[in-house]
Amino acid sequence: MENKSINHFKKKFMFLSNFYKSKFKDKEGNIWPSVEHYFQAMKTNDYKEREEIRVSPNPGSAKKKGRNVKLRDDWDQIKEDVMYEGLYYKFTQNENLRRKLIETGDLFLKEGNYWHDNIWGDCYCQKCEKIKGKNILGHLLMTLRTNLKEHI
Repeated sequence: MENKSINHFKKKFMFLSNFYKSKFKDKEGNIWPSVEHYFQAMKTNDYKEREEIRVSPNPGSAKKKGRNVKLRDDWDQIKEDVMYEGLYYKFTQNENLRRKLIETGDLFLKEGNYWHDNIWGDCYCQKCEKIKGKNILGHLLMTLRTNLKEHI
């Protein structure tokens, strides 16, 4: 039986991860090393905090810094839009990544993980096995994939 889903963003599917290094430019002209950098920086309206995250040496460092920013008041209302925007920049400005995303066809994309993220992904550790993750990142990627296919 053939696999009808991609259940984690590792190895040949690492390009789907927000930790995948793929430079892109935002609407202000800032260059971002990864979607993780972009997403974490957008949590705050403080320019200095944003810039500190943007120049972080790697996505893990950006994520760590993003946990300690002064959170913007509207974050809960806009965070999914911000994530989609970062993904849009990544996949529209990197032709090879756009092609690879489209080549996933109609496969279900699930950000399976073991770090208990049941909001953006779906954790498959023993502790979380009875919790169905929302997999927001996977759904946003599938929406973007559909939108990119329609514009080819």
